[in-house]
Amino acid sequence: MSPEAALRRTLQTLSTNPTSPDAPTLLRTAKKHLMSLHALIPGPTTPQSALPLARATLEAGALLSIRAQDPDSFTRYYQQLQPFYDLPASVYPPTAEVGGVDQRDKVTGLYLMLLLTKGDYAAFHTALEGLGGGEVVMGDRMVGYPVMLEQWLMEGAYDRVWGATKGEGMPSEEFGVFSEVLIGTIRAEIASCSEKAYPSIPISNAKNLLFLESEGSVVAFAKERGWIVQDGRIYFPQQGEEGLGAEKEILVASGQVIENTIGYARELETIV
Repeated sequence: MSPEAALRRTLQTLSTNPTSPDAPTLLRTAKKHLMSLHALIPGPTTPQSALPLARATLEAGALLSIRAQDPDSFTRYYQQLQPFYDLPASVYPPTAEVGGVDQRDKVTGLYLMLLLTKGDYAAFHTALEGLGGGEVVMGDRMVGYPVMLEQWLMEGAYDRVWGATKGEGMPSEEFGVFSEVLIGTIRAEIASCSEKAYPSIPISNAKNLLFLESEGSVVAFAKERGWIVQDGRIYFPQQGEEGLGAEKEILVASGQVIENTIGYARELETIV
């Protein structure tokens, strides 16, 4: 069997069950076949028929890295894929994908999600500009999803972000890897705003406000933040005299974020 035929067969097995315990071994086998074809990086000696197989192998590696929650490995695969994504249509036609499945948008969307959860907004917007800007990518669900989340984060619409990270709100299961990280970032931001906007809040409100599952989780979170829990309420540390001026400047913005989120929390309580 030729290396190209062996690679195609390995990819077929890998795509049939990408979450199999054998997936890492299959991926290593596929990469060995790529090396024999001189196809790890597209070049003049790379057979054109091997290009789709090489791209599919690297995309499989990227998705496997996400499922393994290995962001460094995923980033390396993403960077390796860029020369393939930059190939002109005359060299790599749109119909060349292995199995007819184009994973480029998914891999790109996941990369944007990784940058978003890391808070690397400069790299996020640089990558977005390389795709043609926000308006261009919003038509694609995979790439448009992190762009939409970033816009809501900038607006302080945390309730909408939280809703979008649940169930059918995600474009694919791989995006769920980032959900808890993103919610943790939002929780920390809401906690910081709450400390500056209010002297205290009821524990029952804090549970939904902070997107926590139980009041026990609220108490544990409060202790981590150094808050005081007493008589069913959470009391935030008092601001010092030198912090009063800064507090007044952010009070309006913080209050708006909190009021929006508390309003949403009350709606949840009504539904439940």
